[in-house]
Amino acid sequence: MMTALGKEWLEQRRTHRLLIVSAIFLLFGLLSPLLAKFTPEIIKMVPGGEQISLIIPPPTVVDAVVQYIKNLTQFGLLLTVLMGMGMVSQEKDKGTATMVLAKPLSRTAFILSKPAAMGISFLIATALAALAGYYYTLLLFEALPVGSWLALNGLLLVYFGVYAALAILASTLNRSMLGSGAVALGFILLLALVEMIPAAGKLLTGGLLGWAQNLALGSAVEPAWGALVVCLGLIAAALIASVWIFRRQEI
Repeated sequence: MMTALGKEWLEQRRTHRLLIVSAIFLLFGLLSPLLAKFTPEIIKMVPGGEQISLIIPPPTVVDAVVQYIKNLTQFGLLLTVLMGMGMVSQEKDKGTATMVLAKPLSRTAFILSKPAAMGISFLIATALAALAGYYYTLLLFEALPVGSWLALNGLLLVYFGVYAALAILASTLNRSMLGSGAVALGFILLLALVEMIPAAGKLLTGGLLGWAQNLALGSAVEPAWGALVVCLGLIAAALIASVWIFRRQEI
């Protein structure tokens, strides 16, 4: 497993995936509080924007946190799918999976090393975004509770993990990146449809993000432990399914 993880981690760095995800997360960690603070000023610069700006309430720390979560979840979801959908299918298509598995490497380690390396990349990127976002929120608004801010970013990592696991499952099911992308998109749409049901949405990523926001702002809201357990279970189920399918595939 450690050998496979080392190979995947090397690939994360040499293909610049780590650099790309870190740069994007750092950028939006910096920009989110700035956008929240200066959006009214930007609107005033648009013709007719003076009237619109009058009805917009003054920006607060709530806007900074909401903007941070919105930006990171949108771009994080996109990056997890783009990075994950080719991790297995591309190796099967190019034949590198056959060469690697000819060595004394189990198929389980082959699959699990991929989300592990991807998780390290997203951990580093989220840490950079968290530092930048906290610093600029402190400068432009007020200090957030450090523990709550760390918990928010931890929940965001679980959110990314859900879509990364689904993307890897889609990649395991297919041999081409196009097919993997289509299946991954299907998983995302299915999850979005399920979350439209209010009771189900509270137990999936929607409940997770709502809890993350309330944690950062210090709101007295009941913790969404159910959403956390369900999301972690979804990650585990997707990875177990990936291993089970891959062990029965002809490469």
